[in-house]
Amino acid sequence: MKTKQILLALSATMFALASCTSTAETQTETEDNRIPVRVTPLATQTVSRHLSYSANLEANEQVFFAPTLGGTRIKKIYVEVGDRVSKGQLLVQMDESNLLQQQLQLKNLETEYNRALRLKETGSISEQNFDQIATQYEVTKTSYATLLENTKMVAPFNGVVTGKYMEEGELYTGGAFGGASKPAIISIEQTNPIKAYVDIAEQYYLEVKKGMSTDMTVDIFGDRPFTGRVNIVYPTINPASRTFRCELLFNNADEALRPGMYGTIGINVGEAQARVVPSMAVLKVQGSNDRYIFLAKEGKAKRVAVKITNRYEDQVEIVPANPGDLNDGDQLVTTGQARLIEGTEIRIVE
Repeated sequence: MKTKQILLALSATMFALASCTSTAETQTETEDNRIPVRVTPLATQTVSRHLSYSANLEANEQVFFAPTLGGTRIKKIYVEVGDRVSKGQLLVQMDESNLLQQQLQLKNLETEYNRALRLKETGSISEQNFDQIATQYEVTKTSYATLLENTKMVAPFNGVVTGKYMEEGELYTGGAFGGASKPAIISIEQTNPIKAYVDIAEQYYLEVKKGMSTDMTVDIFGDRPFTGRVNIVYPTINPASRTFRCELLFNNADEALRPGMYGTIGINVGEAQARVVPSMAVLKVQGSNDRYIFLAKEGKAKRVAVKITNRYEDQVEIVPANPGDLNDGDQLVTTGQARLIEGTEIRIVE
């Protein structure tokens, strides 16, 4: 009888233990269903606003030389591609036949105009006749000046010849030649200074000013710095990209920089308060440029759309797509976020 009681007691004990074990396992399974994550509190901090952009360099000015009227023969081209030219230097001489004819006509009309002017002073010519002579003289003078400009083509600035599209003796007809983007005999570019264009996020519109200093590096020159300034801040915002354009000029006295080179440009716009988070905490919507993060809220994951406004090595500066969605002290998920969706139950681990 005693043995039977002992056996029953042992059975009850084992059942109780099994029951406890089962309950513990069930609790463990329930806890494991929550996604383990690591978090860090969001905080506003002072950051240096050093904006970084990449851009292709362009000539500050570019001119394609050609007569305004076709049908003129090229008499002499004084330069070749790669030649450096000075402001006022004669570059192309066109046939002078029309110019000389116009010059002779102008001299005759000038003599006639001066005679008419003297007659007008004595009242010996009608006002109508005088006006006709004066008008003809002014029109011819304008035509002569136009022909002179198109017969002797001079450099409007110091630069370098970048294209030659015709040869001496050819008849200029007004069509496009070689690689010219428009009808031309030669082209020259001004490369000091040299310029670049960058598109800057609209949030910096009030901070970027004309004359602000800039810096640039170019891969082939290693860490050599090139200094420049903001020359033009365009007055409109692109509604599609939410950016505004700036023209930057860089000193290029030794002409090391050339149009077409690729540079990394920095603009320092001062200090500001911002939220900077690990770049791996920010996720991207597949197939778009939309970004988002997850916050830990009452044991669940909350998805918040954000925009990246700046990058600092392995960190990024973010702002919420909807104002008020982020606050200092919010728990940002930094590990495990790739497994989350809105409302997923989470477990914070150290």
